[in-house]
Formats: sequence, structure tokens, C-alpha cells
Amino acid sequence: MTTIMPHPALDPPLLTPDLPGVGGRIKVRPEDFEVEEVPSYEPSGEGDHLYLWVEKRDVGPEFLARTIAQRLGTHAGAVGTAGLKDRHAVTRQWVSVPKEVEPRLKHVDGDGIRVLKVSRHNNKLKPGHLRGNTFRLLVRGADATKADALATILDRVKTQGMPNYYGPQRFGRDGGTVDLGFKCLAGTQPKRLRPFVYKFALSAVQSLLFNDYLGRRVTDGLFRTVLSGDVMMKWPFGGLFVAEDVPAEQARFDARETVTGGPMFGSRTFATAGPAAEREAVILRDHKLSPAAFAGFGKLMGGTRRHNLVYLDDLTAAWDPDGLRLAFTLPSGCYATILLREVMKANPDDATGAEEEGGEEE
Repeated sequence: MTTIMPHPALDPPLLTPDLPGVGGRIKVRPEDFEVEEVPSYEPSGEGDHLYLWVEKRDVGPEFLARTIAQRLGTHAGAVGTAGLKDRHAVTRQWVSVPKEVEPRLKHVDGDGIRVLKVSRHNNKLKPGHLRGNTFRLLVRGADATKADALATILDRVKTQGMPNYYGPQRFGRDGGTVDLGFKCLAGTQPKRLRPFVYKFALSAVQSLLFNDYLGRRVTDGLFRTVLSGDVMMKWPFGGLFVAEDVPAEQARFDARETVTGGPMFGSRTFATAGPAAEREAVILRDHKLSPAAFAGFGKLMGGTRRHNLVYLDDLTAAWDPDGLRLAFTLPSGCYATILLREVMKANPDDATGAEEEGGEEE
């Protein structure tokens, strides 16, 4: 099979290339990588759905819902989650199940899965019912002699924001998922792909194009510059609009009222104008694509906008005998591995102590 690897969008430019990293390894043990969900809402305590606050340890995200369903005697489609969580980690998240299974809840615990508390709500959890994720990570063997450089890295990230790239796990091993996605886009994919695989492959193409776009912006010194015609997004959430009065919009950007929005290309992506639109057109041309390539896929490739950067206001670091401990919160859909690339100056996939990578926060 022909792959598109290597590609710079799979290893995008760093915000801190001038500073040495601390090296080290992650996920040597599951407890080295803790992820706790920040839900969009708390369960009300009433309703037809049980909400289980579940801790899993070294359990794959695809295994979690299926196992809970089996143990409760229901079908996997009745189990709701807001997002995927890493396999090689200790993670905590809400899981919803029908209230009828309540007498069997005692059967859920075991083999790395534990129910910490139970509540109720009036709707099933669905993907996207998630504000973000809080991370507590240990980088074992990190080089403490790089402490001064680390402080500068973290200060730059906190001050300028973190480039909101997609992590390498989005693209599959050796870029296989994004390679499949380009085939799906061209209609040359293998027959009978599962709907989830088909959707994820197409999404990987959008993610790669976004990384390429944002990486060029970083390289060209435009990471924190508002261009005429940029799509602006209110921070941390809110409406979209096109930048016309650039000095005024730059001031709002610098005040953290807005951020620039990069393209998740699709048939109905909110359009840029002027110089900003030309930069996006170059991305498509360089990948031998046109806006028409995204037509005919319905909601799968409707397109949207994604923050070009995210702010990590609660980012902290501490050294201890085991290495470097990092703690921070990211909005839903952002990747902890992007911060780790800046800190470690290594691909986190290559520096993991686990046998294979699980899913990332989504």
C-alpha cells in the first residue's frame, strides 16, 4: 500500500524549536498518565439514565463501552460516553446506561474498570458532551539540567498559546488512517469499510490539512498575527466572523477575546476572504484538491473551523525524584501530545513506555 508518509503536517513545526527539551519517557506505568474528564454538565440526579463516574486503568476506549454493556446485560449502543480516553493511562469519565440495569451495577467492577459514583440524568451521553480534560502526567527520566529551558518553554506556551495541532495518533500508525482517508475522498477506498472507519479516515484528511495550514502559519511568523480576511472565533467559545478592521481585531486577539480559526475543510466551511483565503487555497492546491472534492459526503465533510491556538492558564510543572510532573487542562478535541512535543523535543509516540498507543482525548 502506498502511504503519504513522511509529511510535514504529521510532524508540524514547534513553537519552541530554539529551546532544548527534557527528553524522558511517558506511560511507563498507567498511573504516569492520568486523564479526568471535564463534563459539559453535571448529572441532575433525576432521569431515565444512570450516570456512572468510571475509572479505568490500562483499558482501551473501544473495550470500555462493550465490556460495561456485557456486564450489565444490555447492548453496546445503550452505553453513552462523551469522549475517548487513552488506553495506557488511568482515566476517569462519565458513562451513561439505561436505568433498568441498576440492579446489576455491582457486576461492572473488575479488570481495570471501577465505578466511583452513580447519579442520574434525563439524557444519554453522546460524543461531544465534554468541555475538556484535565491531565496529570509524569515524564520519567526527564533531564533536570534543562530546568531553565523548560521554564522558558512553559512561559512561552502560557503567554502565546499552544498551537492546536492534531496529535499523531489522529493519523494512524505510519499515517495509514490519513492515507485511507485520501482514498475515500477520491472514491478508491476498499469496499465495505465500517462506517466508523470511513468517517474517521475522512476526518484524518481534514486534520492533516489543518496541521499543514497551521504549521505554515507558525513557520511564516503568523501564529499570533491577524490577517485581513481571517475567520475569528470568540474565546473560549462563541460566534465566528471575518476580520475586516485588522488593527481592531489584532487588539481583541491580543486581549484574548478572540483567536484565529483554521480550516477543517468541507463543503460548508465558514469562508475566509482576501489574503487569508489565498493561504487556504494554497493548501488545497498543494494537495491537489479543490473545494469540490468535499461535496457529496453530507455531514461527514460539512467542514468547520478550529481554534489555531489554545491557552493553558493552569499549566504547572514540578520536579521530583521520578522525573517531571505536568498538570494542565485542555479543551475537548485538543491533544496533550502536542504540549509534550514542545517539552520533550521528541515524538511522544516514540517515547512511550507502553507497547502501543491508545486513543487520545477527543
